[in-house]
Amino acid sequence: MNKLPTSLYSAEAVARLDQIAIKDHGIPGYTLMRRAGHAVLAALQQHYPAARSILVLCGAGNNAGDGYVLARLAQAGGFDVRVLSMIDPAGLKGDASQAWLHWRECGETGLYQHEPVINADIIVDALLGTGLTREVDNDWKTLIGSVNRSGIPVISVDIPSGLNADTGVIAGAAVNASHTVTFIGLKKGMFTGSGKACSGEIIFDNLQLPEQAYESVRADAELLHYPSQWSLPPRRHDIHKGKNGHVLIIGGNYGMPGAVILAARAALRSGAGLVSVLTRPDHINAVAAACPESMVHGSINGEIHADLLEKADYIAIGCGLGQDAWAQRLLYLALDSTIPMVVDADALNLMASKDYLSLTEECIITPHPGEASRCLKLRKRDIQCDRYQAARLLKQKCSAHVVLKGSGTIIQQDGHAQVCAFGNPAMATAGMGDVLTGMMASLAAQQIVVAGDLARAVRAAVCLHSIAGDLAAGGDDRGVIATDVIEYIRAASRYRGE
Repeated sequence: MNKLPTSLYSAEAVARLDQIAIKDHGIPGYTLMRRAGHAVLAALQQHYPAARSILVLCGAGNNAGDGYVLARLAQAGGFDVRVLSMIDPAGLKGDASQAWLHWRECGETGLYQHEPVINADIIVDALLGTGLTREVDNDWKTLIGSVNRSGIPVISVDIPSGLNADTGVIAGAAVNASHTVTFIGLKKGMFTGSGKACSGEIIFDNLQLPEQAYESVRADAELLHYPSQWSLPPRRHDIHKGKNGHVLIIGGNYGMPGAVILAARAALRSGAGLVSVLTRPDHINAVAAACPESMVHGSINGEIHADLLEKADYIAIGCGLGQDAWAQRLLYLALDSTIPMVVDADALNLMASKDYLSLTEECIITPHPGEASRCLKLRKRDIQCDRYQAARLLKQKCSAHVVLKGSGTIIQQDGHAQVCAFGNPAMATAGMGDVLTGMMASLAAQQIVVAGDLARAVRAAVCLHSIAGDLAAGGDDRGVIATDVIEYIRAASRYRGE
Protein backbone atom coordinates (compact mmCIF):
# COMPACT_ATOMS: atom_id res chain seq x y z
CA MET A 1 0.00 0.00 0.00
CA ASN A 2 1.32 3.46 -0.90
CA LYS A 3 1.55 6.42 1.44
CA LEU A 4 -1.92 7.34 2.64
CA PRO A 5 -3.41 9.77 5.15
CA THR A 6 -4.61 8.36 8.45
CA SER A 7 -8.06 9.95 8.49
CA LEU A 8 -11.01 7.88 7.28
CA TYR A 9 -14.33 9.52 6.45
CA SER A 10 -17.94 8.61 5.81
CA ALA A 11 -19.44 9.39 2.41
CA GLU A 12 -21.42 12.21 4.02
CA ALA A 13 -18.28 13.74 5.50
CA VAL A 14 -16.48 13.65 2.15
CA ALA A 15 -19.49 15.32 0.52
CA ARG A 16 -19.25 18.08 3.15
CA LEU A 17 -15.55 18.51 2.40
CA ASP A 18 -16.39 18.80 -1.29
CA GLN A 19 -18.93 21.54 -0.58
CA ILE A 20 -16.57 23.38 1.76
CA ALA A 21 -13.97 23.43 -1.02
CA ILE A 22 -16.51 24.86 -3.47
CA LYS A 23 -18.40 27.31 -1.25
CA ASP A 24 -15.85 28.41 1.33
CA HIS A 25 -12.63 28.20 -0.66
CA GLY A 26 -13.90 29.17 -4.09
CA ILE A 27 -12.78 26.07 -5.98
CA PRO A 28 -15.27 25.41 -8.82
CA GLY A 29 -16.76 21.92 -8.91
CA TYR A 30 -15.58 21.42 -12.47
CA THR A 31 -12.03 22.31 -11.42
CA LEU A 32 -12.18 19.51 -8.84
CA MET A 33 -13.50 17.18 -11.54
CA ARG A 34 -10.64 18.04 -13.89
CA ARG A 35 -8.15 17.44 -11.08
CA ALA A 36 -9.73 14.04 -10.46
CA GLY A 37 -9.39 13.15 -14.14
CA HIS A 38 -5.72 14.13 -14.12
CA ALA A 39 -5.13 12.03 -10.99
CA VAL A 40 -6.65 8.93 -12.62
CA LEU A 41 -4.63 9.44 -15.79
CA ALA A 42 -1.42 9.84 -13.78
CA ALA A 43 -2.13 6.58 -11.94
CA LEU A 44 -2.88 4.79 -15.20
CA GLN A 45 0.36 5.97 -16.79
CA GLN A 46 2.41 5.07 -13.72
CA HIS A 47 1.04 1.60 -13.12
CA TYR A 48 0.24 0.55 -16.70
CA PRO A 49 2.88 2.22 -18.87
CA ALA A 50 2.39 -0.24 -21.74
CA ALA A 51 -1.37 0.31 -21.98
CA ARG A 52 -2.63 1.97 -25.14
CA SER A 53 -6.37 1.25 -25.22
CA ILE A 54 -8.82 2.30 -22.50
CA LEU A 55 -12.47 1.41 -21.97
CA VAL A 56 -14.19 3.98 -19.73
CA LEU A 57 -17.45 2.87 -18.14
CA CYS A 58 -19.67 5.77 -17.09
CA GLY A 59 -22.85 5.85 -15.04
CA ALA A 60 -24.68 8.86 -13.66
CA GLY A 61 -23.62 11.75 -11.44
CA ASN A 62 -20.20 13.22 -10.76
CA ASN A 63 -18.50 9.83 -10.86
CA ALA A 64 -19.44 9.67 -14.55
CA GLY A 65 -18.19 13.23 -14.95
CA ASP A 66 -14.78 12.18 -13.65
CA GLY A 67 -14.84 9.37 -16.21
CA TYR A 68 -15.58 11.71 -19.10
CA VAL A 69 -12.80 14.08 -18.05
CA LEU A 70 -10.39 11.14 -17.92
CA ALA A 71 -11.53 9.98 -21.35
CA ARG A 72 -10.82 13.39 -22.89
CA LEU A 73 -7.43 13.72 -21.22
CA ALA A 74 -6.41 10.19 -22.19
CA GLN A 75 -7.40 10.69 -25.81
CA ALA A 76 -5.44 13.92 -25.92
CA GLY A 77 -2.50 11.95 -24.53
CA GLY A 78 -2.56 9.51 -27.43
CA PHE A 79 -4.61 6.67 -25.96
CA ASP A 80 -7.25 4.80 -27.91
CA VAL A 81 -10.32 5.59 -25.79
CA ARG A 82 -13.80 4.10 -25.91
CA VAL A 83 -16.59 5.22 -23.58
CA LEU A 84 -19.60 3.09 -22.66
CA SER A 85 -22.43 4.71 -20.69
CA MET A 86 -25.19 3.05 -18.70
CA ILE A 87 -27.51 6.03 -19.23
CA ASP A 88 -28.15 8.55 -21.95
CA PRO A 89 -25.49 11.14 -21.01
CA ALA A 90 -27.72 13.91 -22.28
CA GLY A 91 -29.53 13.49 -18.98
CA LEU A 92 -26.49 14.37 -16.90
CA LYS A 93 -26.59 17.60 -14.92
CA GLY A 94 -24.15 20.21 -13.66
CA ASP A 95 -20.43 19.53 -13.80
CA ALA A 96 -20.98 15.98 -15.07
CA SER A 97 -22.95 17.32 -18.04
CA GLN A 98 -20.16 19.79 -18.81
CA ALA A 99 -17.60 16.99 -18.71
CA TRP A 100 -19.66 14.91 -21.15
CA LEU A 101 -20.13 17.85 -23.52
CA HIS A 102 -16.37 18.41 -23.60
CA TRP A 103 -15.81 14.70 -24.30
CA ARG A 104 -18.47 14.75 -27.08
CA GLU A 105 -16.41 17.35 -28.91
CA CYS A 106 -13.59 14.84 -29.40
CA GLY A 107 -15.04 11.36 -28.90
CA GLU A 108 -18.14 9.20 -28.91
CA THR A 109 -20.15 7.59 -26.13
CA GLY A 110 -21.72 4.22 -26.79
CA LEU A 111 -24.79 3.22 -24.80
CA TYR A 112 -24.84 -0.03 -22.86
CA GLN A 113 -26.28 -3.09 -24.56
CA HIS A 114 -26.52 -6.63 -23.21
CA GLU A 115 -23.25 -8.56 -23.53
CA PRO A 116 -21.09 -5.55 -24.41
CA VAL A 117 -17.66 -6.06 -25.87
CA ILE A 118 -15.21 -5.78 -22.98
CA ASN A 119 -11.93 -5.35 -24.78
CA ALA A 120 -9.13 -2.95 -23.84
CA ASP A 121 -5.77 -2.84 -22.11
CA ILE A 122 -7.34 -1.06 -19.13
CA ILE A 123 -10.89 -0.55 -17.89
CA VAL A 124 -11.74 2.65 -16.01
CA ASP A 125 -14.71 2.18 -13.69
CA ALA A 126 -16.73 5.41 -13.33
CA LEU A 127 -20.12 3.76 -12.94
CA LEU A 128 -21.26 4.34 -9.36
CA GLY A 129 -19.81 6.66 -6.76
CA THR A 130 -19.95 7.07 -3.00
CA GLY A 131 -23.60 8.09 -2.97
CA LEU A 132 -24.82 4.57 -3.70
CA THR A 133 -27.87 3.78 -1.53
CA ARG A 134 -29.47 0.87 -3.38
CA GLU A 135 -28.68 -2.66 -4.44
CA VAL A 136 -26.91 -2.99 -7.78
CA ASP A 137 -29.14 -5.02 -10.09
CA ASN A 138 -30.29 -5.61 -13.66
CA ASP A 139 -28.00 -4.25 -16.39
CA TRP A 140 -25.66 -2.63 -13.88
CA LYS A 141 -25.05 -5.95 -12.18
CA THR A 142 -24.61 -7.70 -15.53
CA LEU A 143 -21.99 -5.20 -16.67
CA ILE A 144 -20.05 -5.41 -13.40
CA GLY A 145 -20.05 -9.19 -13.71
CA SER A 146 -18.67 -8.92 -17.26
CA VAL A 147 -15.93 -6.58 -16.08
CA ASN A 148 -14.90 -8.91 -13.26
CA ARG A 149 -14.81 -11.92 -15.58
CA SER A 150 -12.82 -10.14 -18.27
CA GLY A 151 -9.46 -10.46 -16.53
CA ILE A 152 -8.59 -6.93 -17.66
CA PRO A 153 -7.04 -4.62 -15.02
CA VAL A 154 -9.51 -2.09 -13.64
CA ILE A 155 -8.91 1.36 -12.21
CA SER A 156 -11.91 2.51 -10.19
CA VAL A 157 -12.65 6.22 -9.89
CA ASP A 158 -13.06 7.28 -6.25
CA ILE A 159 -14.54 3.92 -5.13
CA PRO A 160 -15.19 0.53 -6.76
CA SER A 161 -18.71 0.65 -8.16
CA GLY A 162 -21.14 -1.24 -5.96
CA LEU A 163 -19.11 -0.96 -2.75
CA ASN A 164 -20.74 0.84 0.17
CA ALA A 165 -18.41 3.71 1.09
CA ASP A 166 -19.33 3.58 4.78
CA THR A 167 -19.47 -0.14 5.58
CA GLY A 168 -17.37 -1.97 3.00
CA VAL A 169 -20.39 -4.11 2.05
CA ILE A 170 -21.03 -5.15 -1.55
CA ALA A 171 -24.43 -3.84 -2.58
CA GLY A 172 -25.49 -6.71 -4.84
CA ALA A 173 -22.40 -6.60 -7.05
CA ALA A 174 -19.14 -4.66 -6.99
CA VAL A 175 -16.21 -4.09 -9.30
CA ASN A 176 -13.00 -5.88 -8.31
CA ALA A 177 -10.52 -3.10 -8.98
CA SER A 178 -6.79 -3.49 -9.44
CA HIS A 179 -6.34 0.11 -8.31
CA THR A 180 -8.70 2.69 -6.87
CA VAL A 181 -7.90 6.39 -7.14
CA THR A 182 -9.88 8.07 -4.39
CA PHE A 183 -10.31 11.79 -3.78
CA ILE A 184 -10.60 14.42 -1.04
CA GLY A 185 -10.91 11.94 1.86
CA LEU A 186 -10.34 8.22 2.32
CA LYS A 187 -13.66 6.38 2.50
CA LYS A 188 -13.80 4.20 5.59
CA GLY A 189 -15.65 1.34 3.86
CA MET A 190 -12.70 0.74 1.55
CA PHE A 191 -10.56 -0.53 4.44
CA THR A 192 -12.73 -3.19 6.08
CA GLY A 193 -15.17 -5.96 5.14
CA SER A 194 -15.15 -6.47 1.37
CA GLY A 195 -13.58 -3.05 0.84
CA LYS A 196 -9.98 -4.21 0.77
CA ALA A 197 -10.76 -7.07 -1.62
CA CYS A 198 -12.63 -4.80 -4.06
CA SER A 199 -10.38 -1.73 -3.94
CA GLY A 200 -7.01 -3.23 -4.87
CA GLU A 201 -4.16 -0.76 -4.34
CA ILE A 202 -5.57 2.52 -3.09
CA ILE A 203 -4.15 5.78 -4.41
CA PHE A 204 -5.17 9.02 -2.73
CA ASP A 205 -5.36 12.56 -4.15
CA ASN A 206 -6.80 15.41 -2.08
CA LEU A 207 -7.45 17.44 -5.27
CA GLN A 208 -5.43 20.30 -3.77
CA LEU A 209 -7.93 21.11 -1.06
CA PRO A 210 -6.38 23.51 1.46
CA GLU A 211 -5.69 22.13 4.92
CA GLN A 212 -8.23 24.54 6.41
CA ALA A 213 -11.02 22.72 4.58
CA TYR A 214 -10.49 19.67 6.80
CA GLU A 215 -10.59 21.55 10.11
CA SER A 216 -14.38 21.62 10.46
CA VAL A 217 -15.07 18.02 9.39
CA ARG A 218 -14.28 15.28 11.88
CA ALA A 219 -12.81 12.02 10.62
CA ASP A 220 -14.91 8.93 11.37
CA ALA A 221 -11.98 6.58 11.97
CA GLU A 222 -8.20 6.34 11.88
CA LEU A 223 -6.17 4.17 9.53
CA LEU A 224 -3.29 2.47 11.37
CA HIS A 225 -0.62 2.61 8.71
CA TYR A 226 2.50 4.15 10.24
CA PRO A 227 4.72 2.82 13.07
CA SER A 228 4.45 6.12 14.94
CA GLN A 229 0.82 5.20 15.64
CA TRP A 230 1.68 2.06 17.58
CA SER A 231 5.44 1.77 18.18
CA LEU A 232 6.43 1.00 21.75
CA PRO A 233 9.18 2.79 23.72
CA PRO A 234 12.67 1.25 23.62
CA ARG A 235 13.76 -0.82 26.58
CA ARG A 236 16.35 0.34 29.05
CA HIS A 237 19.61 -1.60 28.93
CA ASP A 238 19.31 -2.55 32.59
CA ILE A 239 15.83 -4.11 32.25
CA HIS A 240 15.22 -7.62 33.57
CA LYS A 241 12.53 -10.26 32.99
CA GLY A 242 10.58 -9.26 36.06
CA LYS A 243 10.03 -5.84 34.52
CA ASN A 244 8.87 -7.14 31.14
CA GLY A 245 5.50 -8.43 32.23
CA HIS A 246 4.25 -11.80 33.44
CA VAL A 247 1.51 -13.31 31.27
CA LEU A 248 -0.78 -16.10 32.46
CA ILE A 249 -2.36 -18.06 29.60
CA ILE A 250 -5.41 -20.13 30.55
CA GLY A 251 -6.84 -22.74 28.19
CA GLY A 252 -5.93 -25.87 26.29
CA ASN A 253 -8.81 -28.19 27.08
CA TYR A 254 -8.78 -31.83 25.97
CA GLY A 255 -7.54 -32.14 22.40
CA MET A 256 -6.54 -28.47 22.15
CA PRO A 257 -3.08 -28.00 23.69
CA GLY A 258 -1.89 -26.38 20.47
CA ALA A 259 -3.91 -23.24 21.19
CA VAL A 260 -2.06 -22.38 24.41
CA ILE A 261 1.25 -23.40 22.84
CA LEU A 262 0.73 -20.87 20.05
CA ALA A 263 -0.35 -18.18 22.49
CA ALA A 264 2.62 -18.83 24.79
CA ARG A 265 5.18 -18.79 22.00
CA ALA A 266 3.66 -15.60 20.56
CA ALA A 267 3.72 -13.95 23.98
CA LEU A 268 7.39 -14.75 24.43
CA ARG A 269 8.33 -13.64 20.91
CA SER A 270 6.50 -10.38 21.63
CA GLY A 271 8.79 -9.72 24.57
CA ALA A 272 6.99 -10.94 27.68
CA GLY A 273 9.51 -11.51 30.46
CA LEU A 274 7.63 -14.48 31.92
CA VAL A 275 4.86 -16.68 30.60
CA SER A 276 2.88 -19.18 32.65
CA VAL A 277 0.39 -21.61 31.11
CA LEU A 278 -2.50 -23.19 32.98
CA THR A 279 -3.97 -26.16 31.14
CA ARG A 280 -5.22 -29.71 31.53
CA PRO A 281 -2.69 -31.86 33.42
CA ASP A 282 -2.64 -34.25 30.46
CA HIS A 283 -1.16 -31.48 28.33
CA ILE A 284 1.67 -30.32 30.59
CA ASN A 285 4.35 -32.36 28.86
CA ALA A 286 3.21 -31.34 25.38
CA VAL A 287 3.21 -27.65 26.24
CA ALA A 288 6.56 -27.84 28.02
CA ALA A 289 8.16 -29.65 25.08
CA ALA A 290 6.80 -27.23 22.49
CA CYS A 291 7.52 -24.11 24.55
CA PRO A 292 10.22 -24.88 27.13
CA GLU A 293 10.61 -21.20 28.01
CA SER A 294 7.14 -21.18 29.58
CA MET A 295 6.12 -22.40 33.04
CA VAL A 296 3.34 -24.96 32.73
CA HIS A 297 0.78 -25.84 35.40
CA GLY A 298 -2.09 -28.26 35.48
CA SER A 299 -5.65 -27.63 36.63
CA ILE A 300 -7.65 -30.78 37.40
CA ASN A 301 -11.06 -29.35 38.23
CA GLY A 302 -10.75 -25.79 36.98
CA GLU A 303 -8.90 -24.47 40.02
CA ILE A 304 -6.32 -21.66 39.79
CA HIS A 305 -3.63 -21.58 42.46
CA ALA A 306 -3.47 -18.23 44.21
CA ASP A 307 0.27 -17.88 43.49
CA LEU A 308 -0.38 -17.87 39.75
CA LEU A 309 -2.83 -15.02 40.05
CA GLU A 310 -0.64 -13.04 42.41
CA LYS A 311 2.31 -13.13 40.01
CA ALA A 312 0.41 -12.40 36.78
CA ASP A 313 0.33 -8.91 35.29
CA TYR A 314 -2.07 -9.88 32.53
CA ILE A 315 -4.21 -12.92 31.70
CA ALA A 316 -5.02 -14.41 28.30
CA ILE A 317 -8.05 -16.68 28.49
CA GLY A 318 -9.99 -18.52 25.81
CA CYS A 319 -7.41 -20.26 23.62
CA GLY A 320 -8.66 -23.84 23.33
CA LEU A 321 -10.61 -23.31 26.56
CA GLY A 322 -13.71 -25.27 25.62
CA GLN A 323 -17.09 -24.71 27.21
CA ASP A 324 -17.41 -27.52 29.76
CA ALA A 325 -17.52 -27.22 33.57
CA TRP A 326 -13.68 -27.06 33.75
CA ALA A 327 -13.67 -24.11 31.35
CA GLN A 328 -16.53 -22.34 33.11
CA ARG A 329 -14.84 -22.55 36.51
CA LEU A 330 -11.53 -21.25 35.13
CA LEU A 331 -13.30 -18.33 33.49
CA TYR A 332 -15.22 -17.51 36.67
CA LEU A 333 -12.08 -17.52 38.80
CA ALA A 334 -10.16 -15.41 36.28
CA LEU A 335 -12.95 -12.82 36.15
CA ASP A 336 -13.22 -12.81 39.93
CA SER A 337 -9.49 -12.12 40.28
CA THR A 338 -9.76 -8.51 38.97
CA ILE A 339 -6.52 -9.05 37.01
CA PRO A 340 -6.87 -7.41 33.57
CA MET A 341 -7.17 -9.85 30.72
CA VAL A 342 -7.64 -10.44 27.03
CA VAL A 343 -10.76 -12.53 26.45
CA ASP A 344 -10.99 -14.57 23.26
CA ALA A 345 -12.65 -17.57 21.61
CA ASP A 346 -14.47 -19.93 24.01
CA ALA A 347 -14.16 -17.50 26.91
CA LEU A 348 -16.13 -15.00 24.88
CA ASN A 349 -18.64 -17.65 23.88
CA LEU A 350 -19.16 -18.64 27.50
CA MET A 351 -19.68 -15.05 28.57
CA ALA A 352 -22.07 -14.48 25.68
CA SER A 353 -24.10 -17.58 26.62
CA LYS A 354 -24.63 -16.07 30.10
CA ASP A 355 -25.22 -12.63 28.56
CA TYR A 356 -22.47 -11.35 30.81
CA LEU A 357 -19.87 -9.18 29.12
CA SER A 358 -19.11 -6.70 31.86
CA LEU A 359 -15.35 -6.08 31.91
CA THR A 360 -13.06 -3.29 33.01
CA GLU A 361 -11.43 -0.73 30.76
CA GLU A 362 -8.10 -2.52 31.30
CA CYS A 363 -9.44 -5.62 29.54
CA ILE A 364 -9.52 -6.51 25.83
CA ILE A 365 -11.88 -8.65 23.79
CA THR A 366 -10.82 -10.02 20.38
CA PRO A 367 -13.90 -11.52 18.68
CA HIS A 368 -14.16 -12.66 15.11
CA PRO A 369 -17.55 -11.93 13.45
CA GLY A 370 -19.09 -15.19 14.68
CA GLU A 371 -18.13 -14.51 18.29
CA ALA A 372 -19.27 -10.89 17.94
CA SER A 373 -22.66 -12.09 16.71
CA ARG A 374 -23.07 -14.25 19.81
CA CYS A 375 -22.01 -11.42 22.11
CA LEU A 376 -24.47 -8.98 20.55
CA LYS A 377 -27.24 -11.51 19.88
CA LEU A 378 -27.18 -10.58 16.22
CA ARG A 379 -26.75 -12.58 13.06
CA LYS A 380 -23.23 -12.86 11.70
CA ARG A 381 -24.35 -11.11 8.52
CA ASP A 382 -25.53 -8.17 10.65
CA ILE A 383 -22.03 -7.87 12.08
CA GLN A 384 -20.45 -7.86 8.64
CA CYS A 385 -23.04 -5.46 7.23
CA ASP A 386 -21.61 -2.70 9.44
CA ARG A 387 -18.43 -3.70 11.21
CA TYR A 388 -17.91 -0.17 12.55
CA GLN A 389 -21.31 -0.20 14.22
CA ALA A 390 -20.70 -3.70 15.60
CA ALA A 391 -17.43 -2.58 17.18
CA ARG A 392 -19.19 0.41 18.78
CA LEU A 393 -21.94 -1.81 20.18
CA LEU A 394 -19.40 -4.22 21.62
CA LYS A 395 -17.56 -1.36 23.31
CA GLN A 396 -20.82 -0.08 24.80
CA LYS A 397 -21.72 -3.53 26.07
CA CYS A 398 -18.44 -4.60 27.67
CA SER A 399 -16.43 -1.37 28.31
CA ALA A 400 -13.20 -3.18 27.32
CA HIS A 401 -10.97 -2.42 24.36
CA VAL A 402 -12.58 -4.10 21.34
CA VAL A 403 -10.66 -5.78 18.53
CA LEU A 404 -13.12 -6.96 15.86
CA LYS A 405 -11.03 -9.31 13.73
CA GLY A 406 -11.37 -9.82 9.99
CA SER A 407 -10.32 -8.13 6.78
CA GLY A 408 -9.58 -4.65 8.03
CA THR A 409 -9.52 -5.41 11.76
CA ILE A 410 -11.28 -2.65 13.71
CA ILE A 411 -10.13 -1.45 17.13
CA GLN A 412 -12.68 0.47 19.18
CA GLN A 413 -11.21 2.57 21.98
CA ASP A 414 -12.85 5.49 23.78
CA GLY A 415 -15.40 6.14 21.05
CA HIS A 416 -12.80 6.24 18.29
CA ALA A 417 -12.46 3.51 15.67
CA GLN A 418 -9.08 2.52 14.25
CA VAL A 419 -8.54 0.21 11.29
CA CYS A 420 -5.47 -1.91 10.65
CA ALA A 421 -4.05 -1.37 7.17
CA PHE A 422 -2.19 -4.68 7.09
CA GLY A 423 -3.01 -8.38 6.78
CA ASN A 424 -3.72 -10.78 3.94
CA PRO A 425 -5.97 -13.73 3.00
CA ALA A 426 -3.23 -16.29 3.72
CA MET A 427 -3.84 -15.55 7.41
CA ALA A 428 -7.32 -17.07 7.25
CA THR A 429 -6.24 -20.29 8.91
CA ALA A 430 -6.45 -22.05 12.27
CA GLY A 431 -4.49 -20.67 15.21
CA MET A 432 -4.07 -17.07 13.99
CA GLY A 433 -6.35 -15.82 16.74
CA ASP A 434 -4.35 -17.68 19.39
CA VAL A 435 -1.18 -15.96 18.17
CA LEU A 436 -2.88 -12.56 18.36
CA THR A 437 -4.17 -13.30 21.87
CA GLY A 438 -0.67 -14.20 23.06
CA MET A 439 0.79 -11.07 21.50
CA MET A 440 -1.99 -8.92 22.93
CA ALA A 441 -1.50 -10.17 26.49
CA SER A 442 2.28 -9.86 26.19
CA LEU A 443 2.31 -6.27 24.98
CA ALA A 444 -0.45 -5.30 27.40
CA ALA A 445 1.54 -6.75 30.32
CA GLN A 446 4.68 -4.92 29.23
CA GLN A 447 2.89 -1.61 28.84
CA ILE A 448 1.08 -1.90 32.15
CA VAL A 449 4.37 -2.60 33.94
CA VAL A 450 6.44 0.04 32.13
CA ALA A 451 4.31 2.83 30.67
CA GLY A 452 0.65 2.29 31.48
CA ASP A 453 -0.37 2.86 27.86
CA LEU A 454 -2.75 -0.02 27.17
CA ALA A 455 -4.33 1.59 24.12
CA ARG A 456 -0.98 1.71 22.34
CA ALA A 457 -0.29 -1.91 23.30
CA VAL A 458 -3.56 -2.99 21.68
CA ARG A 459 -2.73 -1.09 18.49
CA ALA A 460 0.78 -2.54 18.47
CA ALA A 461 -0.44 -6.12 18.87
CA VAL A 462 -2.96 -5.85 16.03
CA CYS A 463 -0.57 -4.16 13.62
CA LEU A 464 2.49 -6.28 14.40
CA HIS A 465 0.43 -9.47 14.11
CA SER A 466 -0.80 -8.40 10.65
CA ILE A 467 2.63 -7.21 9.50
CA ALA A 468 4.15 -10.52 10.62
CA GLY A 469 1.46 -12.25 8.59
CA ASP A 470 2.33 -10.16 5.54
CA LEU A 471 6.01 -10.96 5.92
CA ALA A 472 5.26 -14.67 6.32
CA ALA A 473 3.01 -14.67 3.26
CA GLY A 474 5.55 -12.90 1.06
CA GLY A 475 2.81 -11.85 -1.36
CA ASP A 476 1.13 -15.27 -1.55
CA ASP A 477 -2.51 -15.72 -0.61
CA ARG A 478 -2.35 -19.18 0.97
CA GLY A 479 -0.05 -21.63 2.71
CA VAL A 480 0.79 -19.58 5.82
CA ILE A 481 0.28 -21.25 9.20
CA ALA A 482 0.14 -19.69 12.64
CA THR A 483 3.64 -20.79 13.64
CA ASP A 484 5.01 -18.99 10.55
CA VAL A 485 3.59 -15.73 11.87
CA ILE A 486 5.24 -16.23 15.27
CA GLU A 487 8.64 -16.52 13.60
CA TYR A 488 8.15 -13.12 11.93
CA ILE A 489 7.08 -11.16 15.02
CA ARG A 490 10.57 -9.81 15.66
CA ALA A 491 10.96 -8.77 12.02
CA ALA A 492 7.56 -7.06 12.18
CA SER A 493 8.70 -5.04 15.20
CA ARG A 494 11.45 -3.57 13.01
CA TYR A 495 8.93 -2.40 10.39
CA ARG A 496 9.40 1.29 9.61
CA GLY A 497 6.97 1.72 6.72
CA GLU A 498 7.46 1.77 3.01
